[in-house]
Amino acid sequence: MTTMIIFLSLLLNFLSCVQSEEVTLIQPEAENGHPGGSMRLTCKTSGFDLDSYAMSWVRQVPGQGLEWIVYYYGSYSNDYAPAIKDRFTASIDTSNNIFALEMKSLKIEDTAIYYCARAVGIYGAGIEYEPLIFGAGTQLTVEPGQKSIVKPKLSAFYPPKSSSKDAVQAAVCLASDFFPKDISLQLAFGDKPKANVTRPSVLKPDE
Repeated sequence: MTTMIIFLSLLLNFLSCVQSEEVTLIQPEAENGHPGGSMRLTCKTSGFDLDSYAMSWVRQVPGQGLEWIVYYYGSYSNDYAPAIKDRFTASIDTSNNIFALEMKSLKIEDTAIYYCARAVGIYGAGIEYEPLIFGAGTQLTVEPGQKSIVKPKLSAFYPPKSSSKDAVQAAVCLASDFFPKDISLQLAFGDKPKANVTRPSVLKPDE
């Protein structure tokens, strides 16, 4: 009896290792989105019953740690991080073994690496689900597209009048809230010829 128990224990451990080696979570390497737009991230799974495991989406914003944004227990029970709630929706497609994340109203700050993750526990087993098996991650970049050109707001500032003929005076033209961040200006002073001026933008330290 003891020999049989030891044999069964070794067999279960072996099968567990085999199953773990066969589990795969395949994600696209990179995706691009635009502010206000939509995106669908996919995670192709194999080696386990997708409908029987809790799943998660985890993201890592550049320079920050991992952030769990979705705990997916099934269509009836899910937890979403406040930053993405009402904008992102997780779902599973059991016929194609795909765990997906539907994203809408994208923001530039959604730029991050997104990882799908499979939990250890099986529904009904009474153990805590904790993401341990991760996909390789998808780099999502959210940035204005080429068609998202924003015209600049222009403000002109003129120097005060001076009684001195030798005084050096300068007029300032401020362009703000535009994209792309390089601009070409054409300046005209009275009847003098127009001057073309191209300057890179002056950005704040956090831009």
